[in-house]
Amino acid sequence: MRIVFFGTPDFALESLRACVESGHEVVAVVTQPDRERDRRKVTYSPVKQLALELGLKVLQYEKVSREGVEELGALKADLFVTCAFGQILSQKILDIPPLGTINVHGSLLPKYRGSAPIQWAIINGDEITGITIMRTALKVDSGDILIQESTPIGKEETAGELFDRLAVMGGELLKKALALISSGKAVYTPQEEEKAVHCRMLGKSDGLLDFSLGAKQLDCLIRGLTPWPSAFTKLEGKTLKILKAAPCGRKGVPGCVTVESGGVYVGCGSGSLQLLEVQLEGGKKMDISAFMLGHKFNGVKLG
Repeated sequence: MRIVFFGTPDFALESLRACVESGHEVVAVVTQPDRERDRRKVTYSPVKQLALELGLKVLQYEKVSREGVEELGALKADLFVTCAFGQILSQKILDIPPLGTINVHGSLLPKYRGSAPIQWAIINGDEITGITIMRTALKVDSGDILIQESTPIGKEETAGELFDRLAVMGGELLKKALALISSGKAVYTPQEEEKAVHCRMLGKSDGLLDFSLGAKQLDCLIRGLTPWPSAFTKLEGKTLKILKAAPCGRKGVPGCVTVESGGVYVGCGSGSLQLLEVQLEGGKKMDISAFMLGHKFNGVKLG
């Protein structure tokens, strides 16, 4: 098959590799335009960097649905594959390839349509998540499902760690999907709309910890926001990021720090959080024992 791949961030790299390793012809890679960062230094997307390393043709559009119809049509591709591309494709684009357009998504659809599905699965305390490969549709993440695979979420797993695992899973599952499509054995199943769950984008403000909540709930939030945007609180007017913690049943006053038995604990609405790794505004991330060497923490109220 002749494939055009659409993707931008790290999460899409394994899916691009899967297209190449499956023996199909990747006739072009479409990714977001280069951005200027750090004193006008131009930064390529991770997908563009890999595509260039693999010797693949790279196309970039500010608005692919407006600018790319003619050029993409001229490629005579059989299939389009999207993965975290970052732009919504118009029906004109979706209809170009005769075999359609498929997408690699980081959740078990119809749960967690939209942005940040990996983070929200952890934040909400889910025990299982996975990868879905489905038809790309105008309505975000609503297309018919081709294939899914689930995986348990580790009790201490962060969003960053799960992100890396699901990226690899996505690539492997995409290989299976491509085999089904190329052999004419692909069967698509409509999603159950009544079970659809939508998730919104996350921002820095989502990381503010409310210690009136339970320790287990806060632990899920911390892990779900690691490495970005990070969970945080305030210590004497400065932002203190909580990078790693562990929930426990110890009782305490919400937001109050207690140092005992070699541990540092923050009281929560139910239980406590044992702090393990933190980063104070303007400083480096430290394990809690190193942080304690330069800061008086016992009895302090966070928030």
